[in-house]
Amino acid sequence: MSRVSVTGSKRVIDDVIEAAYAHHSLHVTDYDDRYEGFDPGTSLEGAETVNERLVTVRSLESILDVDADDAEVARSLDDDELDAELDRVRDRVNDLNDQRDELQGAIRDRQEEIDRMEPFAELGIDLEYLRGYDSVEVVVGEAKPAAVEAALEDAETIDVFDVFVGGDVLAIVAKPVDGDAEGVVQDALVGVDIALLDVPNADASPEEYVAELEAEQADLRDELAGVEAELDSVKEEAAGFLLRAEEALTIEAEKKEAPLSFATTENAFVAEGWVPTESYPDFEAAIVDAVGDHVEVEELERASFTPDGDHHAEPVAETGGAASPSQAAGGGDTEDATAEPEAATDGGHAAHGTDDPPVVQDNGSAAGPFELLVQAFGRPKYSEFDPTLLVFLTFPAMFGFMIGDVGYGVLYAAIGFFMYSRFEGAFRELGSVAMWAGGFTILFGIYFGIDLFGYHAYQLLPGDVHWPVAGKGLSPADLDWGLSFLVVSVVFGIVHLNIGHALSFVSTLQQHDVKHALYEAGSWLLILNGAWIWIFSQHVPGPKPDFLFESVSLLTFGVVSFSGFPVVVGIAGALAALLGLVLLGIGEPPELAEFLSPIVNVISYARIMAVLLAKGGMALAVNLLAFGAYIDKGGEGSFHFIFSAEHLHHVQETPSEELVFAGITTAFDPAAIGLVGVVALVGGILVAVVGHLVVLLLGVTSAGIQAVRLEYVEFFGNFYEGGGRAYLPFGRDRKYTRDD
Repeated sequence: MSRVSVTGSKRVIDDVIEAAYAHHSLHVTDYDDRYEGFDPGTSLEGAETVNERLVTVRSLESILDVDADDAEVARSLDDDELDAELDRVRDRVNDLNDQRDELQGAIRDRQEEIDRMEPFAELGIDLEYLRGYDSVEVVVGEAKPAAVEAALEDAETIDVFDVFVGGDVLAIVAKPVDGDAEGVVQDALVGVDIALLDVPNADASPEEYVAELEAEQADLRDELAGVEAELDSVKEEAAGFLLRAEEALTIEAEKKEAPLSFATTENAFVAEGWVPTESYPDFEAAIVDAVGDHVEVEELERASFTPDGDHHAEPVAETGGAASPSQAAGGGDTEDATAEPEAATDGGHAAHGTDDPPVVQDNGSAAGPFELLVQAFGRPKYSEFDPTLLVFLTFPAMFGFMIGDVGYGVLYAAIGFFMYSRFEGAFRELGSVAMWAGGFTILFGIYFGIDLFGYHAYQLLPGDVHWPVAGKGLSPADLDWGLSFLVVSVVFGIVHLNIGHALSFVSTLQQHDVKHALYEAGSWLLILNGAWIWIFSQHVPGPKPDFLFESVSLLTFGVVSFSGFPVVVGIAGALAALLGLVLLGIGEPPELAEFLSPIVNVISYARIMAVLLAKGGMALAVNLLAFGAYIDKGGEGSFHFIFSAEHLHHVQETPSEELVFAGITTAFDPAAIGLVGVVALVGGILVAVVGHLVVLLLGVTSAGIQAVRLEYVEFFGNFYEGGGRAYLPFGRDRKYTRDD
């Protein structure tokens, strides 16, 4: 990226903005008041009017619910045409919208009145009998009759009373002792839990009054439907115009507000920003063609590295034209600009600020959606490796391994496809990530014995099929597999962290020299690999568990045997780790306090195996509750589900089969269908459906969060910092209008 400066007279500022906008390559840098005599610019004349029109257009689009696909490309309107049409549409839409609001309010009022009448309908007394008396008081409310009657009997101010009850509503008719007294009933009920109700002003029965209100409401709804039909007609007619007007006004507003980022004096302006280095000649030519020698366009600096390791932007005059740097794209390296630049040329000036060059991430259609996960941590700086491709290669694999179920994988992929096909932006990208995660979940589900919602579906295949992977380590028969998956998790962690440290080594080598790379990154590589080579060796074998060495043979189905690295290799690994500690102590002494982190961070990857067993165990528990299971004593001790009452009886009568749990559905006997059996069948199915939905949701929060954590903390922590800015060039691609 190249930092450029455009300096010129304010008389040509409009033409410069037009040319820069049309070229669509300049990422504008905001001026930050750093120079005496320069002030931030002000909006061009007419900006306030343009923004007012834009607000009006967007308000009308909101009222009409205009969709982005409701327009075709057409020519732009001139100001007079736009104003005239906008006034016409605004008046028509506002009038109809006011009518709609008024009708909706009236419908709500009727509905509230109908809701108020429901208690009186329960009471069953005409409304005219509940008011208008001189000698007695009538109070209506919701309360317990016994408490009301007790309070009225104890009241000395009441001569006689009667209580009429209908449902939860009661009406109290009482004659005060003092004929001139008012409110005696309410005073008597002060200590009673009662919700008083206002009697509607109507003479009909509650049912008749509700019928009148419902008829009025129906008429209002008919009127509302007519207004909404008119609004739909206006939308069909004006949607295209509004979308074109919004685009034209947005472009105009961006142009008129552009000087807010410039440094200005009374007569001149300075605009700065970043352009791709290869685009600079075309950018310069576009500006010069627009205004000639009224402006000076300079390439102030190019992002590059220096031998001292500091990332900064070198002045072009000093470098004689640096080679074009790369941006963060396709998993490649990026470059940064953070040091204070000097004057680019004899006639140049210092830059507005020391901001880093903006970053473009371009990882292709497959890995591209995973930029969402990277950006959640932080967009890569211009000097950093973009890890999106690596996240694409590792995140779905970790997620799929932790869930490892065909049924769940299909649901994850289906949810992802729904999001991908129905939404735009971040939800669409998240849907793509979910589809990849679901696909790997299906693949690992097949590997784990065609696991289908916790059931090994390979057992349904015709013939006596032997599946090479016995399970996930949940039953007595496959405990060795669980330990083997622990080794898989650890080995994956070693490889993952090696990649991170290797990237750190390359980055440090580019920014500094070999010595710094060895001290800051090579030391950790030696400690990581040396320590784990020793752990997987036969040197001092006593404290090392046997499964570290037996797992390789189990995972390769006996094709490869591994009894540990030889003693001499283990000693070499220990020496390598010691050398790493020495290099670390020389180069970064404070980091010696974390010398165990290569071992601890690798062990952290054991969470992959832990989530695998946890999710598999939850699915197993759901199936145990719903269908029941037993263990074949004569076999290897695998779990087998029961499903039916007949099968349960067989298990209970067979000495070689040990019942684990009977299950809910096994109470259903097809030969003697009864109420208990039907309830058991429905209950068991309900438990299975709800239980597996819970496991499905917890899979997202557990496997998803743990995979993201391993990426962000253990992996990114070795080489990645983030904090870059997106490349947002000044300009806009037209969608609805032609720049005629």
